Formats: sequence, structure tokens, C-alpha cells
Amino acid sequence: MTTTLTAAQLPEVHAKPEGAVTVWATHSVIQAKRLLMVWLRDPSTTIQTIAYPAVTLLMFRIVLGDYITAYGGMPAIYGQAALLTLVAAMTGAVVSALGFKREKAAGLLSRFYTMPLNKASLLTGRLLAEVLRILITTIIVLLVAVPLGFLFMESPLTNIALVSVPVLFGLGFAVMVTALATITEGVMLVSLISIVNTLLMFFNTGFVPIGAYPTWLQTVVANQPMSCAINAMIGLSYGGPVTEPLLKTLAWTVGMIAVFAYPAIAGYKKAAQTA
Repeated sequence: MTTTLTAAQLPEVHAKPEGAVTVWATHSVIQAKRLLMVWLRDPSTTIQTIAYPAVTLLMFRIVLGDYITAYGGMPAIYGQAALLTLVAAMTGAVVSALGFKREKAAGLLSRFYTMPLNKASLLTGRLLAEVLRILITTIIVLLVAVPLGFLFMESPLTNIALVSVPVLFGLGFAVMVTALATITEGVMLVSLISIVNTLLMFFNTGFVPIGAYPTWLQTVVANQPMSCAINAMIGLSYGGPVTEPLLKTLAWTVGMIAVFAYPAIAGYKKAAQTA
């Protein structure tokens, strides 16, 4: 016997509003998954954000490792591995920003903005994808560093903190780059960030020990964001001060987010509406 349900007997389903927290979280995860799949299917992105840091670490170890170790007394691999995880985070943020530019130019961003989804998830999903990418890249770089002499601490919590430092640094940097991407052209963005990346990369405590820099420059080098993160990672892996450099890294991250979060949100909204 077939039972026919009338409209009055069917359960009434109430859709959650787009601004609900659960909807925001779900849509953010979906957007992050979409971006990760796009990046994995693009060979150039995969090479730039994963393979390049690992190969560069190997080159640094071969060319400069013994000289830096002899000069500073600490195995150079600890500073170099920390440096390359941060460089990977910064490079990946630029690649992600250029991907945002392409989505805007293709109209995909504006199409998403007209769909019944949480609008904030477009930005938070991208940042979540960045965090996951940085986490994966950091683990790969550190594993590559192990055969070169890098040793993890015995405490699992210490190792978790070690891997979390580049993620923390990369999140703040990604917010800054995203904000800049919404107000600059692609070529200008790459040029601007490349200058910043180059200066930070060659003037930090992971490239050479702080004593190798002129006395008048040492304070600046020791307190720039990459040096703070590198010093925290060295302390968590080789040994040394941890609290002070970790607090400085946290301060830099909070500062970048505080300064660039609103421009990133406003710029993302404007880009979606005008694409």
C-alpha cells in the first residue's frame, strides 16, 4: 500500500541565515578545500610553495652551512631550516594573492558574491587554506632538514610549538598581502612584496648569526619579524631563549592583523562587487 504525504504532513525545513556562525564555518572550509585543490592541480604553484623551499634549504646547506657553523658555533641547519619555512610562507602568500587577482579578473569572485553563501567565508576560507598550506610546507621543509643534521626535541608539545611558529607568522603576513592585493595591480604587488621579502630574507638571524652584521644594524635585524620567529624556532629545536622571541613573533602577528584586517575585508568586498 502506497502512502501519499500531503504538503501539510511534510517536515518544514528552515534554512539557516547566511550570517550564522555554523554557515560561516562550513562555507570557509569549503572555500579552503577549493583553493587547496586548485593549488595542488597547478604544478607551478606546487613547485613554488613546496619544492622550492626544500631545494633552497639543500643549496644553503651545501654552499654556506659549514662556514656559518664555524663562525657561529651552532649548526647552521637550525637557522636555515627556520628561515626557509618562513620564506615559503611569504612566497605562498604572494602566489595566493595573485590567484585572488585572477579570480577577480575572471569574474569568479563576483559570481561567488552573488551566490547564497556567507560572504566573509571568501576571505576566511582563503586564510584557512593559507594556514594549511604553510603547515604542510613547514613539515616538509623540517623533514628535509633532518638528514642534514636537524634534530627535533623529545617533547611533542615543543615540536608542535615549533611547527606553529611559521603558521603564526604566515597568517599575519597573509593578511597583509591580501590587503595589498585588493588595492594594487599584480605587477606592482609582486614588485613591492619581492623587495620586502628580499630585505627580510638577507637581514635576519637565520641567514647568518647576528654578530656578522654591523653593530649599528644588529638591533634592527634582531627585532625584525623574521628574526623573532627564527629565534623562537631555534630555541624550540636547538635550545636557547624561547619566551621573548615567541612573544615578539606574536606581537608582530597581532600587529599585522590589527593594521591590515579591515583593509583586507573592505578591499575583498569592493573587489567582489566591482569585478
